[in-house]
Amino acid sequence: MQFVRHYLLALQFFTRVPVTGRLAQWVGFSPAMLRASAAHFPGVGWLVAAVGSVTTAAVWLALEGRTFGPLAAALAGTIATVLLTGAFHEDGLADVADGLGGSADRARSLEIMKDSRIGAFGALAMILALGFKVVLLAVLGEKMLAPMLCALVGAHALSRLAPLVLVATLPHVGDTATSKSKPLADQIAPTAMLYALLWCLPPLALVAWFQGPLFLLCACIASAVGLAWMWRLFSRRLQGFTGDCLGATQQVCEIAFYLGAAVSTGLA
Repeated sequence: MQFVRHYLLALQFFTRVPVTGRLAQWVGFSPAMLRASAAHFPGVGWLVAAVGSVTTAAVWLALEGRTFGPLAAALAGTIATVLLTGAFHEDGLADVADGLGGSADRARSLEIMKDSRIGAFGALAMILALGFKVVLLAVLGEKMLAPMLCALVGAHALSRLAPLVLVATLPHVGDTATSKSKPLADQIAPTAMLYALLWCLPPLALVAWFQGPLFLLCACIASAVGLAWMWRLFSRRLQGFTGDCLGATQQVCEIAFYLGAAVSTGLA
């Protein structure tokens, strides 16, 4: 029952799936529970990937053979995932782009990131990220549906493990009074990291089974490079992370996974 409670709390925190009424009372909430729910963040990616995959597959099959069919399918799947998550991670990417792009001063960057308004850097970051994501998925689905679906399944799970690495290795530098991520930053237990990794194994095994080890290897390497780049950026510019940094990292690692997968198809 604790496993289910923690998963539902993670679902409530990172998606628009309604966990309300008696169910919400049964789940409960505390900072300790939120920290424990971190183990299930990649599990939330399972649901996001499932919704995105079903939507993508439906449009791809409906437009099979059409010139822009894969592009339409990739766009439809992306819209579905954004609606499900409430653009939670995309918002973090926009705030990080505004903060780091708007000032070279650490304190000023953190101040900008707390502003809910989106500036020029944030708008550009979201447009470019979503555009790159859709195009890469369309490339993967140009000839067959399977590579696109496998990339969705692997990326949405693994990219949600990446922010936990930041939490485990960098200090939290956000506003402790208002930050929603502060309870997560207090402590990430080794068992939570282990469970999060275990959540990633079945999707990645599925990717390797259907697309081969080269596909998985290239995608994972690219995602790891994206994580390393974000870790270095936040360590150097902010000396830590905020909640927005976690969302931005998820987006970068997801896109990097698609890029690595697309490169692998060319190598194959």
